Amino acid sequence: MVHLNKIYTRFGDAGLTQLGDGSSVFKTTHRVSAMGDVDELNCQIGVALTIPATSEYDSKLTFIQNQLFDLGADLCVPESPSNSNPEDKLRILDTDVTRLENWIDELNTHLEPLRSFILPGGSARAAHLHLARGICRRAERSCWLLQQEEEINSQIMIYLNRLSDFLFVLARLTNQLQSVPDVLWQPASKRS
Repeated sequence: MVHLNKIYTRFGDAGLTQLGDGSSVFKTTHRVSAMGDVDELNCQIGVALTIPATSEYDSKLTFIQNQLFDLGADLCVPESPSNSNPEDKLRILDTDVTRLENWIDELNTHLEPLRSFILPGGSARAAHLHLARGICRRAERSCWLLQQEEEINSQIMIYLNRLSDFLFVLARLTNQLQSVPDVLWQPASKRS
């Protein structure tokens, strides 16, 4: 259990931060950038949840916020022979990806097939979910960049890829539940 009785440590004032294995790294490393993007994603989902909406899917978003903390913990501990066992630390697993895929399939049954690309927008909640989707894609890119430098759990990138799809589908469903049409993309040839 986490126990924090002092919030500031002054440790980061020199541009360093401490990872879960006790090592210190600069805040500008790809690992810390990826962790920051995941944190920003979690914050944006929290913002989306503050927007009143007719949705029974809020519990899924809260579940995802908790999983994003697990994902951050997974990123926070560099891979090493001593901690490569999934039982030794919080890890994103293939079952987490499967859960998201099942949720996407469930939500998608309530939607008409897409016949056009859609623009981020519609209702306020859907717009915030679209923004979360964009942040999620950046977090995924950050993790792939980190993967080019050092080994990380490959399920992280798969999870983030699937999560961006989930957020897209949920944004569409949110608009539908609020009787707000999706904003359709109009190619240049059809714009006046």
